[in-house]
Amino acid sequence: MDRNYSKITPEDAPWLTLPSARAVCDAIAGGGHQIFYVGGCVRNALLRVPTSDVDMATSATPAEVIFLVEAAGLKPVPTGIDHGTITVVSGGVGYEVTTFRRDVETDGRRAVVAFSTDISDDARRRDFTMNALYADRDGQVFDPLGGLDDLSDRRVRFIENADDRIREDYLRTLRYFRFHAWYGDTSEGMDADALSAIGSNLEGLETLSSERVGAEIHKLLDAVDPSTALAAMAQTGVLGAILPGSDIRFALLMIHGSDSLTLTPDWVGRLVSLGGVATPEKLRLSKAEQRKYEAIRSAAYEGIPLLETAYEHGVGVATQAYLIRCAIAENIPDVLLVEGLKNAAAQIFPVSAKHLMPMYQGAALGSRLALLKQAWIASKFKLSQKELLALHDT
Repeated sequence: MDRNYSKITPEDAPWLTLPSARAVCDAIAGGGHQIFYVGGCVRNALLRVPTSDVDMATSATPAEVIFLVEAAGLKPVPTGIDHGTITVVSGGVGYEVTTFRRDVETDGRRAVVAFSTDISDDARRRDFTMNALYADRDGQVFDPLGGLDDLSDRRVRFIENADDRIREDYLRTLRYFRFHAWYGDTSEGMDADALSAIGSNLEGLETLSSERVGAEIHKLLDAVDPSTALAAMAQTGVLGAILPGSDIRFALLMIHGSDSLTLTPDWVGRLVSLGGVATPEKLRLSKAEQRKYEAIRSAAYEGIPLLETAYEHGVGVATQAYLIRCAIAENIPDVLLVEGLKNAAAQIFPVSAKHLMPMYQGAALGSRLALLKQAWIASKFKLSQKELLALHDT
């Protein structure tokens, strides 16, 4: 790649020049400690993609961080002090500042840590080499473990021994596939050591909470094209372990169909296409997500008219159901049909209860309104109010 991977600039990392971030760095560095930007913000700046969180790592202990930032007029919040993390509020922005750490003991879900003054210790306890990258206040990049080469090659690789990293936190199995979907180069295939270690540690997935699994699946399915990751998850047994009864066939075709229409990824629609037993419950979907999941599933598999779905639930739900139907039939989605769904979603039913009263009351009124609405939808929204009310007289 024609890109400087030794330094990041404000053009790719606007947070480098934010007064709020610099105030945090200045406060801690002023006390004689090392302070670095770390992880995703550095990785994404080097890849020139947006980032949402800006995290920092320091040689200062949590107590020293609290003392120094308070002395600088900033607000420390001990959000994760047992693990070395202090959220420093500066200029109304919260920055997670974490002391360099090394793992003392892990059980696959949580770790006991000891603080360190060595950046290499901190790097070794992270998951992937591309996440063990640091940058100082001027944007100079520090790479203790060779992550820059992996990042340049878009290679997602566990730090040192993949088995050890997974057993420290079994969620890293799912994070591996998610990171590959977002940042990996699929032309070279996935890291063989990583896939072998993942396949040897499937039982650890049972220890993860539904919420953590659901959050990772959400992020994975939000990627533009998670096809390769999903295929590898199925091949290694991961997908069957977290979503029993799931199948990637329709999902892969659906992703391709969505891409042909240049649609924004819809993770719930993709989740529906994977199938599985009691998936919403297993992933602890929110109430709103469960309603959307069921609306898409019903329209995709139970034959509910797509125009009705678009009108009742919106064009997004109807489009996802349509993509799944196309995947099942192995058809290429028609952009004109999607435009028709948009039109259906924008329609306004021209009859209300007042038009049918006093002839209809109570349950009879509701039934009549529903009947007229079905007739209106069946006409592709062409029947006018007058024509619908005339049906009332027949």
